[in-house]
Amino acid sequence: QVHLAESGGGLVHAGGSLRLSCAASGRTLSIHDMAWYRHSLRNERELVASITQSGDTNYADSVKGRFTISRDNAKNTVYLQMNSLKPEDTAVYYCKAETRWFGVKNDYWGQGIQATVSS
Repeated sequence: QVHLAESGGGLVHAGGSLRLSCAASGRTLSIHDMAWYRHSLRNERELVASITQSGDTNYADSVKGRFTISRDNAKNTVYLQMNSLKPEDTAVYYCKAETRWFGVKNDYWGQGIQATVSS
């Protein structure tokens, strides 16, 4: 089992920045890829950014150049630095961890954290 706890959301004006954190606990040695998703009123849950255990990253086109995903494996934490925020970035952001344990893959999700960008 892996437990994920997100923090860092809030309200910011357009053009501002937020930094989300997601701390993992439990069977953290089994964690491989980690990712941030978001769910807004306009869109179903969508992938925002992902990062592999070795640090390879992938971004949604809508956030490329503005968001940066990173992870600190020693702290079992993944971050999402969000710059140049737009009102359309308003959403509940979810952290996901993919685990692999003796060949079995599982996905764990955080409870989500609200990020609101005002125009």
